[in-house]
Amino acid sequence: MNNNKFEKHRHFGRSSRSLLDPEKVIREIGLKPGDIFLDAGCGEGYFSIVASEVVGDSGKVYAIDINNEAIVNLKKEIDERNITNIKAITGDITKKIPLGNEIIDICLVANVLHGLVINKEVESTLKEISRVMKPNGDLAVVDFKKIDGPSGPPLSIRMSPEEVEKIVSWHGFKKERVVEVGKYHYAVIFSKKIN
Repeated sequence: MNNNKFEKHRHFGRSSRSLLDPEKVIREIGLKPGDIFLDAGCGEGYFSIVASEVVGDSGKVYAIDINNEAIVNLKKEIDERNITNIKAITGDITKKIPLGNEIIDICLVANVLHGLVINKEVESTLKEISRVMKPNGDLAVVDFKKIDGPSGPPLSIRMSPEEVEKIVSWHGFKKERVVEVGKYHYAVIFSKKIN
């Protein structure tokens, strides 16, 4: 039994695969051939699969999630499709991203930020994301619009793009643009600030 007043947000809720078109998201965030891509909190890895096709043989995709079952399933799909440019890793992005410094061109955080905010894990996560990103790298935050939707987080923890900008900008990123990526989702694209 949990004696806390509020339950901690679970980072591996139901999949939003049916609500988002991964091809559209990957296209809108500007991924291109040869990029090194990080899908932080990748879940089942459906963005990673599409990203692997875009970055091609000269690029690389790192798919990281705390849910080992999701990573095991992703690894099976990678094997079945004979994909050679995705590395699927079980890991906690709120503590330590198991990658070197400044190697990522684009990092995607899809349907994750609202949970990081509720669990007070934003600072540690964005610090790690910033560490692994190249100086000119982009961070794409995809999240649920602040409207009632068919599923997803409660309306009370959904954020507007402006709220996302305020939170992420505080941690060394500059907003570049906001794009609609689905009926219930937007993406805010940030660039890493160079000190």
